[in-house]
Amino acid sequence: MKSDLFLSEKNHVFRVSELNFAINQLLKVNIPLVWVRGEISNFMKAASGHCYFSLKDDQAQVRCVMFRNRYQLLTNPVGNGQQVEILATATLYEQRGDFQLTVEQIRPAGLGLLYEKFIRLKLLLESEGLFAADAKLALPAMPKRIGIITSPQAAALRDVLSTLKLRLPSVPVLLYPVPVQGTGSGEKIAAAIALANQRAECEVLILCRGGGSIEDLWAFNEEVVARAIATCKIPLISGIGHETDFTIADFVADERAPTPTAAAQRAVPDRHALLARLHTIAKQLEHAQHNRLQIAMQAVDYLQRRLVHPAQQLQRQSQQLAQWQQRLQRAYRYQWQQQQWQWLALKQRLSFASSDFPHFHQQLDHQQQRLVAAMQATYKDLSTRLNHAAQQLLILNPEQVLARGYSLVQDANGNIISAATQLAIGDELQISFASGKAKALVQEKSER
Repeated sequence: MKSDLFLSEKNHVFRVSELNFAINQLLKVNIPLVWVRGEISNFMKAASGHCYFSLKDDQAQVRCVMFRNRYQLLTNPVGNGQQVEILATATLYEQRGDFQLTVEQIRPAGLGLLYEKFIRLKLLLESEGLFAADAKLALPAMPKRIGIITSPQAAALRDVLSTLKLRLPSVPVLLYPVPVQGTGSGEKIAAAIALANQRAECEVLILCRGGGSIEDLWAFNEEVVARAIATCKIPLISGIGHETDFTIADFVADERAPTPTAAAQRAVPDRHALLARLHTIAKQLEHAQHNRLQIAMQAVDYLQRRLVHPAQQLQRQSQQLAQWQQRLQRAYRYQWQQQQWQWLALKQRLSFASSDFPHFHQQLDHQQQRLVAAMQATYKDLSTRLNHAAQQLLILNPEQVLARGYSLVQDANGNIISAATQLAIGDELQISFASGKAKALVQEKSER
Protein backbone atom coordinates (compact mmCIF):
# COMPACT_ATOMS: atom_id res chain seq x y z
CA MET A 1 0.00 0.00 0.00
CA LYS A 2 1.36 3.43 -0.90
CA SER A 3 0.91 6.47 1.36
CA ASP A 4 -0.90 9.54 0.09
CA LEU A 5 2.11 11.56 1.19
CA PHE A 6 4.14 10.22 -1.75
CA LEU A 7 3.63 12.61 -4.66
CA SER A 8 3.15 11.47 -8.21
CA GLU A 9 5.98 13.63 -9.61
CA LYS A 10 9.14 11.67 -10.32
CA ASN A 11 11.52 14.46 -9.45
CA HIS A 12 9.81 15.51 -6.18
CA VAL A 13 12.34 16.08 -3.42
CA PHE A 14 11.15 15.04 0.11
CA ARG A 15 12.08 16.78 3.26
CA VAL A 16 13.48 14.42 5.89
CA SER A 17 10.52 14.93 8.22
CA GLU A 18 8.09 14.21 5.38
CA LEU A 19 9.87 11.00 4.47
CA ASN A 20 10.05 9.77 8.07
CA PHE A 21 6.36 10.57 8.59
CA ALA A 22 5.40 8.72 5.42
CA ILE A 23 7.46 5.66 6.39
CA ASN A 24 5.95 5.67 9.90
CA GLN A 25 2.47 5.72 8.41
CA LEU A 26 3.33 2.85 6.08
CA LEU A 27 4.57 0.79 9.04
CA LYS A 28 1.49 1.45 11.14
CA VAL A 29 -0.89 0.61 8.30
CA ASN A 30 0.83 -2.48 6.93
CA ILE A 31 2.24 -4.15 10.06
CA PRO A 32 -0.38 -4.88 12.75
CA LEU A 33 0.24 -5.98 16.34
CA VAL A 34 2.70 -8.90 16.30
CA TRP A 35 4.34 -11.16 18.86
CA VAL A 36 8.14 -11.06 18.72
CA ARG A 37 10.47 -13.35 20.70
CA GLY A 38 13.98 -12.45 21.82
CA GLU A 39 16.35 -11.56 24.65
CA ILE A 40 16.22 -8.25 26.52
CA SER A 41 19.41 -6.18 26.58
CA ASN A 42 20.33 -2.56 27.37
CA PHE A 43 17.25 -2.25 29.57
CA MET A 44 16.73 1.26 30.95
CA LYS A 45 13.86 2.83 32.85
CA ALA A 46 13.71 6.61 32.43
CA ALA A 47 12.60 9.09 35.08
CA SER A 48 9.33 9.53 33.17
CA GLY A 49 8.48 5.85 33.79
CA HIS A 50 8.99 4.84 30.15
CA CYS A 51 11.24 1.83 29.51
CA TYR A 52 13.74 1.44 26.67
CA PHE A 53 15.57 -1.75 25.71
CA SER A 54 16.74 -3.84 22.79
CA LEU A 55 15.28 -7.18 21.78
CA LYS A 56 17.84 -9.43 20.10
CA ASP A 57 18.51 -12.93 18.90
CA ASP A 58 21.69 -14.50 17.52
CA GLN A 59 21.39 -12.66 14.21
CA ALA A 60 19.72 -9.26 14.75
CA GLN A 61 18.29 -6.81 17.25
CA VAL A 62 15.62 -4.10 17.34
CA ARG A 63 15.02 -1.17 19.63
CA CYS A 64 11.89 -1.24 21.80
CA VAL A 65 9.99 1.26 23.89
CA MET A 66 7.31 0.53 26.50
CA PHE A 67 5.42 3.51 27.81
CA ARG A 68 4.69 3.98 31.49
CA ASN A 69 0.97 3.21 31.34
CA ARG A 70 1.75 -0.22 29.85
CA TYR A 71 4.77 -0.95 32.03
CA GLN A 72 2.74 -0.43 35.20
CA LEU A 73 0.46 -3.32 34.21
CA LEU A 74 3.30 -5.89 34.33
CA THR A 75 3.08 -8.37 37.23
CA ASN A 76 6.67 -9.67 36.92
CA PRO A 77 9.86 -7.55 36.78
CA VAL A 78 11.70 -7.20 33.48
CA GLY A 79 15.49 -7.17 33.16
CA ASN A 80 18.47 -7.85 30.93
CA GLY A 81 19.04 -11.39 29.75
CA GLN A 82 15.42 -12.49 29.95
CA GLN A 83 13.94 -14.44 27.10
CA VAL A 84 10.55 -12.82 26.48
CA GLU A 85 7.76 -12.51 23.98
CA ILE A 86 6.44 -9.00 23.31
CA LEU A 87 3.24 -7.80 21.67
CA ALA A 88 4.19 -4.66 19.76
CA THR A 89 3.55 -2.42 16.75
CA ALA A 90 6.31 -1.45 14.30
CA THR A 91 6.91 2.33 14.29
CA LEU A 92 9.54 4.84 13.26
CA TYR A 93 10.84 7.44 15.70
CA GLU A 94 10.60 10.31 13.25
CA GLN A 95 12.95 12.77 15.04
CA ARG A 96 15.95 10.43 14.64
CA GLY A 97 14.67 8.10 11.93
CA ASP A 98 15.11 5.08 14.19
CA PHE A 99 13.01 1.98 13.61
CA GLN A 100 11.53 0.65 16.86
CA LEU A 101 8.82 -1.52 18.38
CA THR A 102 6.20 0.06 20.63
CA VAL A 103 5.50 -2.65 23.23
CA GLU A 104 1.98 -3.34 24.55
CA GLN A 105 2.58 -6.58 26.53
CA ILE A 106 5.52 -8.67 27.76
CA ARG A 107 5.43 -12.30 28.80
CA PRO A 108 8.12 -14.93 29.41
CA ALA A 109 9.21 -16.78 26.29
CA GLY A 110 7.26 -19.96 25.71
CA LEU A 111 4.25 -18.71 27.64
CA GLY A 112 2.19 -18.56 24.47
CA LEU A 113 2.87 -22.21 23.69
CA LEU A 114 2.13 -23.23 27.27
CA TYR A 115 -1.09 -21.23 27.24
CA GLU A 116 -2.19 -22.86 24.00
CA LYS A 117 -1.42 -26.27 25.49
CA PHE A 118 -3.36 -25.30 28.61
CA ILE A 119 -6.40 -24.28 26.54
CA ARG A 120 -6.36 -27.46 24.44
CA LEU A 121 -6.19 -29.71 27.51
CA LYS A 122 -8.88 -27.70 29.28
CA LEU A 123 -11.27 -28.05 26.33
CA LEU A 124 -10.54 -31.79 26.06
CA LEU A 125 -11.16 -32.53 29.74
CA GLU A 126 -14.22 -30.31 29.83
CA SER A 127 -15.73 -32.19 26.87
CA GLU A 128 -15.17 -35.44 28.78
CA GLY A 129 -17.12 -34.10 31.78
CA LEU A 130 -14.22 -33.87 34.25
CA PHE A 131 -15.30 -30.33 35.22
CA ALA A 132 -19.01 -31.13 35.63
CA ALA A 133 -20.58 -29.96 38.88
CA ASP A 134 -22.43 -33.26 39.40
CA ALA A 135 -19.07 -35.07 39.41
CA LYS A 136 -17.84 -33.05 42.42
CA LEU A 137 -17.72 -34.72 45.84
CA ALA A 138 -19.10 -32.91 48.86
CA LEU A 139 -16.63 -31.94 51.59
CA PRO A 140 -17.18 -33.53 55.03
CA ALA A 141 -18.40 -31.14 57.70
CA MET A 142 -16.04 -32.54 60.34
CA PRO A 143 -13.18 -34.61 58.84
CA LYS A 144 -11.47 -37.11 61.11
CA ARG A 145 -8.13 -36.89 59.26
CA ILE A 146 -6.74 -34.57 56.58
CA GLY A 147 -4.21 -35.48 53.93
CA ILE A 148 -1.87 -32.87 52.40
CA ILE A 149 -0.15 -33.47 49.05
CA THR A 150 2.74 -31.03 48.62
CA SER A 151 6.49 -30.63 49.05
CA PRO A 152 7.82 -30.84 52.63
CA GLN A 153 9.97 -27.76 51.92
CA ALA A 154 7.07 -25.68 50.53
CA ALA A 155 6.08 -22.54 52.37
CA ALA A 156 2.49 -23.43 51.51
CA LEU A 157 2.76 -26.48 53.82
CA ARG A 158 3.62 -24.27 56.79
CA ASP A 159 0.73 -21.97 55.99
CA VAL A 160 -1.70 -24.90 55.77
CA LEU A 161 -0.45 -26.54 58.99
CA SER A 162 -0.58 -23.29 60.97
CA THR A 163 -4.11 -22.59 59.68
CA LEU A 164 -5.30 -26.09 60.57
CA LYS A 165 -3.77 -25.77 64.03
CA LEU A 166 -5.51 -22.47 64.64
CA ARG A 167 -8.89 -23.64 63.35
CA LEU A 168 -9.09 -27.25 64.61
CA PRO A 169 -5.89 -28.55 66.26
CA SER A 170 -7.49 -31.87 67.25
CA VAL A 171 -7.66 -33.12 63.64
CA PRO A 172 -4.64 -35.28 62.69
CA VAL A 173 -2.77 -34.46 59.48
CA LEU A 174 -1.05 -36.90 57.12
CA LEU A 175 1.54 -35.61 54.61
CA TYR A 176 2.07 -37.18 51.18
CA PRO A 177 5.42 -35.63 50.15
CA VAL A 178 5.91 -34.89 46.44
CA PRO A 179 7.92 -32.40 44.38
CA VAL A 180 5.66 -29.65 43.08
CA GLN A 181 8.03 -28.28 40.41
CA GLY A 182 10.44 -29.66 37.90
CA THR A 183 10.70 -32.55 35.48
CA GLY A 184 8.50 -35.51 36.36
CA SER A 185 6.71 -33.69 39.17
CA GLY A 186 3.32 -34.14 37.48
CA GLU A 187 3.64 -37.94 37.44
CA LYS A 188 4.72 -37.94 41.09
CA ILE A 189 1.80 -35.75 42.12
CA ALA A 190 -0.59 -38.10 40.29
CA ALA A 191 1.01 -41.10 42.01
CA ALA A 192 0.60 -39.46 45.42
CA ILE A 193 -3.09 -38.81 44.74
CA ALA A 194 -3.58 -42.40 43.65
CA LEU A 195 -1.74 -43.65 46.78
CA ALA A 196 -3.93 -41.53 49.08
CA ASN A 197 -7.04 -42.78 47.30
CA GLN A 198 -5.88 -46.40 47.59
CA ARG A 199 -5.07 -46.16 51.32
CA ALA A 200 -8.27 -44.24 52.16
CA GLU A 201 -6.69 -42.94 55.35
CA CYS A 202 -8.16 -39.45 55.10
CA GLU A 203 -11.59 -37.98 54.62
CA VAL A 204 -10.37 -34.95 52.67
CA LEU A 205 -7.22 -34.13 50.69
CA ILE A 206 -5.50 -30.77 50.16
CA LEU A 207 -3.37 -30.33 47.04
CA CYS A 208 -1.39 -27.13 47.54
CA ARG A 209 1.58 -25.10 46.36
CA GLY A 210 2.68 -21.48 46.68
CA GLY A 211 2.60 -18.90 43.92
CA GLY A 212 4.85 -18.78 40.89
CA SER A 213 5.00 -18.34 37.14
CA ILE A 214 3.07 -20.49 34.72
CA GLU A 215 6.21 -22.59 34.24
CA ASP A 216 6.48 -23.11 38.01
CA LEU A 217 2.85 -24.21 38.27
CA TRP A 218 2.87 -26.31 35.10
CA ALA A 219 2.95 -29.63 36.94
CA PHE A 220 -0.65 -28.95 38.01
CA ASN A 221 -1.65 -28.41 34.37
CA GLU A 222 -0.60 -31.88 33.25
CA GLU A 223 -3.22 -34.35 32.11
CA VAL A 224 -1.99 -37.15 34.35
CA VAL A 225 -2.66 -35.02 37.44
CA ALA A 226 -6.13 -34.05 36.21
CA ARG A 227 -7.15 -37.65 35.61
CA ALA A 228 -5.76 -38.75 38.99
CA ILE A 229 -7.93 -36.11 40.69
CA ALA A 230 -10.97 -37.17 38.65
CA THR A 231 -10.62 -40.84 39.69
CA CYS A 232 -9.98 -40.04 43.36
CA LYS A 233 -12.86 -41.10 45.62
CA ILE A 234 -11.78 -38.76 48.43
CA PRO A 235 -12.92 -35.10 48.27
CA LEU A 236 -9.97 -32.99 47.14
CA ILE A 237 -9.40 -29.26 47.63
CA SER A 238 -6.92 -27.44 45.39
CA GLY A 239 -5.03 -24.48 46.82
CA ILE A 240 -2.45 -23.66 44.16
CA GLY A 241 -0.71 -20.32 43.71
CA HIS A 242 -2.40 -17.01 44.26
CA GLU A 243 -6.00 -16.02 43.77
CA THR A 244 -5.40 -15.03 40.14
CA ASP A 245 -3.68 -18.33 39.27
CA PHE A 246 -5.82 -21.02 37.66
CA THR A 247 -4.62 -24.52 36.78
CA ILE A 248 -6.26 -27.58 35.28
CA ALA A 249 -6.19 -29.15 38.74
CA ASP A 250 -8.40 -26.31 40.03
CA PHE A 251 -11.10 -27.13 37.48
CA VAL A 252 -11.06 -30.89 38.19
CA ALA A 253 -10.83 -30.61 41.99
CA ASP A 254 -13.97 -31.00 44.05
CA GLU A 255 -13.42 -27.49 45.38
CA ARG A 256 -10.96 -24.77 44.39
CA ALA A 257 -9.45 -22.43 47.00
CA PRO A 258 -7.64 -19.24 45.92
CA THR A 259 -4.64 -19.92 48.19
CA PRO A 260 -3.24 -22.78 50.30
CA THR A 261 -4.38 -20.98 53.44
CA ALA A 262 -7.91 -20.72 52.06
CA ALA A 263 -7.80 -24.45 51.24
CA ALA A 264 -7.04 -25.22 54.89
CA GLN A 265 -9.89 -22.94 55.96
CA ARG A 266 -12.33 -24.83 53.74
CA ALA A 267 -11.11 -28.24 54.90
CA VAL A 268 -12.02 -27.82 58.58
CA PRO A 269 -14.44 -25.61 60.48
CA ASP A 270 -13.21 -22.91 62.84
CA ARG A 271 -13.20 -24.14 66.42
CA HIS A 272 -14.02 -20.69 67.70
CA ALA A 273 -17.06 -20.59 65.44
CA LEU A 274 -17.97 -24.13 66.56
CA LEU A 275 -17.64 -23.19 70.22
CA ALA A 276 -19.72 -20.07 69.62
CA ARG A 277 -22.31 -22.18 67.82
CA LEU A 278 -22.31 -24.74 70.65
CA HIS A 279 -22.67 -21.94 73.18
CA THR A 280 -25.62 -20.55 71.23
CA ILE A 281 -27.23 -23.99 70.99
CA ALA A 282 -26.67 -24.55 74.72
CA LYS A 283 -28.34 -21.23 75.48
CA GLN A 284 -31.23 -22.16 73.20
CA LEU A 285 -31.58 -25.56 74.89
CA GLU A 286 -31.43 -23.95 78.33
CA HIS A 287 -34.07 -21.42 77.34
CA ALA A 288 -36.27 -24.14 75.82
CA GLN A 289 -35.89 -26.31 78.95
CA HIS A 290 -36.74 -23.34 81.15
CA ASN A 291 -39.86 -22.68 79.09
CA ARG A 292 -40.89 -26.33 79.26
CA LEU A 293 -40.36 -26.33 83.04
CA GLN A 294 -42.52 -23.23 83.43
CA ILE A 295 -45.26 -24.74 81.26
CA ALA A 296 -45.12 -27.97 83.30
CA MET A 297 -45.32 -26.02 86.57
CA GLN A 298 -48.34 -24.10 85.29
CA ALA A 299 -49.97 -27.38 84.31
CA VAL A 300 -49.33 -28.78 87.81
CA ASP A 301 -50.86 -25.68 89.37
CA TYR A 302 -53.89 -26.01 87.13
CA LEU A 303 -54.30 -29.70 87.98
CA GLN A 304 -53.79 -28.97 91.65
CA ARG A 305 -56.63 -26.45 91.55
CA ARG A 306 -58.84 -29.03 89.89
CA LEU A 307 -57.85 -31.79 92.36
CA VAL A 308 -60.58 -32.24 95.08
CA HIS A 309 -60.37 -34.26 98.32
CA PRO A 310 -62.43 -37.49 98.08
CA ALA A 311 -64.51 -36.51 101.14
CA GLN A 312 -65.33 -33.15 99.57
CA GLN A 313 -66.14 -34.80 96.28
CA LEU A 314 -68.41 -37.36 98.07
CA GLN A 315 -70.14 -34.57 99.94
CA ARG A 316 -70.67 -32.61 96.73
CA GLN A 317 -72.07 -35.67 94.97
CA SER A 318 -74.37 -36.34 97.97
CA GLN A 319 -75.66 -32.81 97.74
CA GLN A 320 -76.27 -33.21 94.01
CA LEU A 321 -78.13 -36.51 94.70
CA ALA A 322 -80.31 -34.80 97.26
CA GLN A 323 -81.06 -31.99 94.85
CA TRP A 324 -81.99 -34.45 92.11
CA GLN A 325 -84.23 -36.36 94.56
CA GLN A 326 -86.06 -33.15 95.51
CA ARG A 327 -86.47 -32.19 91.85
CA LEU A 328 -87.84 -35.67 91.07
CA GLN A 329 -90.33 -35.49 93.94
CA ARG A 330 -91.49 -32.05 92.85
CA ALA A 331 -91.85 -33.25 89.26
CA TYR A 332 -93.83 -36.33 90.39
CA ARG A 333 -96.19 -34.23 92.51
CA TYR A 334 -96.64 -31.76 89.69
CA GLN A 335 -97.39 -34.54 87.19
CA TRP A 336 -99.83 -36.23 89.60
CA GLN A 337 -101.62 -32.92 90.21
CA GLN A 338 -101.87 -32.27 86.44
CA GLN A 339 -103.40 -35.72 85.89
CA GLN A 340 -105.87 -35.10 88.71
CA TRP A 341 -106.96 -31.85 87.10
CA GLN A 342 -107.33 -33.49 83.69
CA TRP A 343 -109.42 -36.34 85.22
CA LEU A 344 -111.74 -33.85 86.96
CA ALA A 345 -112.17 -31.87 83.72
CA LEU A 346 -113.04 -34.99 81.76
CA LYS A 347 -115.43 -36.09 84.50
CA GLN A 348 -117.23 -32.76 84.40
CA ARG A 349 -117.47 -32.84 80.58
CA LEU A 350 -118.85 -36.39 80.73
CA SER A 351 -121.49 -35.43 83.30
CA PHE A 352 -122.55 -32.51 81.17
CA ALA A 353 -122.74 -34.66 78.03
CA SER A 354 -124.88 -37.42 79.63
CA SER A 355 -127.95 -35.11 79.86
CA ASP A 356 -127.90 -34.54 76.04
CA PHE A 357 -127.99 -38.23 75.00
CA PRO A 358 -131.76 -38.29 73.90
CA HIS A 359 -131.28 -35.18 71.85
CA PHE A 360 -128.18 -36.72 70.22
CA HIS A 361 -130.19 -39.90 69.38
CA GLN A 362 -132.92 -37.84 67.67
CA GLN A 363 -130.34 -35.96 65.61
CA LEU A 364 -128.65 -39.25 64.66
CA ASP A 365 -131.96 -40.78 63.45
CA HIS A 366 -132.79 -37.67 61.46
CA GLN A 367 -129.36 -37.64 59.79
CA GLN A 368 -129.69 -41.36 58.99
CA GLN A 369 -133.03 -40.81 57.24
CA ARG A 370 -131.62 -37.92 55.23
CA LEU A 371 -128.65 -40.05 54.24
CA VAL A 372 -130.88 -42.92 53.02
CA ALA A 373 -133.08 -40.54 50.99
CA ALA A 374 -130.02 -38.89 49.41
CA MET A 375 -128.58 -42.27 48.48
CA GLN A 376 -131.84 -43.40 46.85
CA ALA A 377 -132.16 -40.16 44.85
CA THR A 378 -128.54 -40.43 43.71
CA TYR A 379 -129.03 -44.07 42.66
CA LYS A 380 -132.13 -43.19 40.65
CA ASP A 381 -130.39 -40.32 38.89
CA LEU A 382 -127.33 -42.44 38.00
CA SER A 383 -129.55 -45.27 36.66
CA THR A 384 -131.43 -42.84 34.39
CA ARG A 385 -128.15 -41.42 33.06
CA LEU A 386 -126.77 -44.94 32.46
CA ASN A 387 -129.81 -46.02 30.45
CA HIS A 388 -129.66 -42.89 28.32
CA ALA A 389 -125.94 -43.45 27.62
CA ALA A 390 -126.62 -47.08 26.65
CA GLN A 391 -129.26 -46.01 24.17
CA GLN A 392 -126.91 -43.46 22.64
CA LEU A 393 -124.16 -46.06 22.39
CA LEU A 394 -126.51 -48.50 20.73
CA ILE A 395 -127.47 -45.88 18.13
CA LEU A 396 -123.81 -45.19 17.34
CA ASN A 397 -122.82 -48.87 17.09
CA PRO A 398 -121.61 -49.53 13.48
CA GLU A 399 -122.94 -53.08 13.63
CA GLN A 400 -126.46 -51.70 13.99
CA VAL A 401 -125.84 -49.63 10.82
CA LEU A 402 -124.68 -52.77 8.98
CA ALA A 403 -127.77 -54.60 10.24
CA ARG A 404 -129.95 -52.07 8.44
CA GLY A 405 -128.38 -53.09 5.08
CA TYR A 406 -125.30 -50.95 4.95
CA SER A 407 -121.74 -52.31 4.46
CA LEU A 408 -118.17 -51.20 5.32
CA VAL A 409 -115.77 -50.93 2.34
CA GLN A 410 -111.99 -51.06 2.89
CA ASP A 411 -109.01 -51.27 0.52
CA ALA A 412 -106.33 -53.92 0.67
CA ASN A 413 -104.46 -51.92 3.37
CA GLY A 414 -107.52 -51.66 5.61
CA ASN A 415 -108.28 -47.99 4.85
CA ILE A 416 -112.02 -47.11 4.79
CA ILE A 417 -113.31 -46.08 1.35
CA SER A 418 -115.78 -43.23 1.50
CA ALA A 419 -115.54 -41.89 -2.10
CA ALA A 420 -115.02 -43.32 -5.58
CA THR A 421 -112.06 -40.98 -6.05
CA GLN A 422 -110.12 -43.17 -3.66
CA LEU A 423 -110.34 -46.15 -6.01
CA ALA A 424 -108.68 -47.24 -9.20
CA ILE A 425 -109.77 -49.91 -11.73
CA GLY A 426 -108.46 -53.27 -10.62
CA ASP A 427 -108.16 -52.36 -6.88
CA GLU A 428 -109.02 -55.14 -4.47
CA LEU A 429 -111.69 -54.28 -1.90
CA GLN A 430 -112.86 -55.93 1.31
CA ILE A 431 -116.55 -55.51 2.17
CA SER A 432 -117.81 -56.11 5.71
CA PHE A 433 -121.54 -56.92 6.29
CA ALA A 434 -123.56 -57.30 9.44
CA SER A 435 -122.75 -60.95 9.14
CA GLY A 436 -119.54 -61.95 7.30
CA LYS A 437 -117.13 -60.40 4.82
CA ALA A 438 -116.41 -60.53 1.07
CA LYS A 439 -113.67 -59.46 -1.39
CA ALA A 440 -114.28 -57.67 -4.70
CA LEU A 441 -112.39 -56.11 -7.63
CA VAL A 442 -113.14 -52.67 -9.04
CA GLN A 443 -114.12 -53.02 -12.71
CA GLU A 444 -115.89 -49.75 -13.18
CA LYS A 445 -116.33 -46.57 -11.16
CA SER A 446 -118.28 -43.34 -11.36
CA GLU A 447 -117.25 -40.25 -9.43
CA ARG A 448 -120.70 -38.64 -9.44
